Amino acid sequence: MRIWFITGASRGLGAELVRAALKGGDMVVATARNPQTLTDSFGDHPNLLPLRLDVTVEAEARAAIDAAIQKFGRLDVLVNNAGYGLLGAIEESSADDVEQLYRTNVFGLLNVTRSAMPHLRAQRSGHVINISSLGGYQATAAWGIYCSSKAAVEGISEALQRECAPLGIKVTIATPAFFRSEFLEGSSLILTDTKIDDYQATVGAARDYVAMSVGDPSAGQVGCSLQKLAEAIRLVVETENPPMRLLLGKAALKRIAEKHANVDGDLETWRSVSEMVDQ
Repeated sequence: MRIWFITGASRGLGAELVRAALKGGDMVVATARNPQTLTDSFGDHPNLLPLRLDVTVEAEARAAIDAAIQKFGRLDVLVNNAGYGLLGAIEESSADDVEQLYRTNVFGLLNVTRSAMPHLRAQRSGHVINISSLGGYQATAAWGIYCSSKAAVEGISEALQRECAPLGIKVTIATPAFFRSEFLEGSSLILTDTKIDDYQATVGAARDYVAMSVGDPSAGQVGCSLQKLAEAIRLVVETENPPMRLLLGKAALKRIAEKHANVDGDLETWRSVSEMVDQ
């Protein structure tokens, strides 16, 4: 039996992870800004501890982690899932847009991770799973700020893995391809107020796609399902030697292979210039 701590657990992938863990007989500390949404979704489950947590407030992160330890005595799996998207061109994104996104997607992840690490170090065990995005590895037009926040998650996770490996703590970056969920709706996605006509062919096309997808169950990317994403993450948690980077979905495999090919191409084409700077 494992003790899970999951942020952003009221909807989407976070909620499916809660269901998968409970179904497997594990204990779950599920967090959300409004814990009533957790009770509404999962009921009064004996293995569930619903807690309020705004990840942008470090004191709340410490309090939630401490409550989990007080209740269950340890933490086995920390899933940093809380986050949201920002749709708009780089030029269209205001300083406030960027700061607010980073407060949740990056600084919030750090708040929770720093709060959990003393307990994981004391245990000499645990598994940190940071939910990234395909965009964190290969950014796309209209999603640049969001992708940059997930690129930060990737860098933090890679360093954390190297720091924690000697301590018996595992770290996995979960990188899902596109999947159909509430991500394109409501509080999970913010659109920039500024819209510049010159970006219509790129950013405008993304806005049109999102507008078309919302409320249409038949629209959106095909392939990944939230239930299967949760199953895959649970499978990795149960593995003795989990990967540092878990790619989820055929689109993720394809896009990342394409990026590697592009990087390799530049490496070979410009090798002489790259080597020229050495003394």
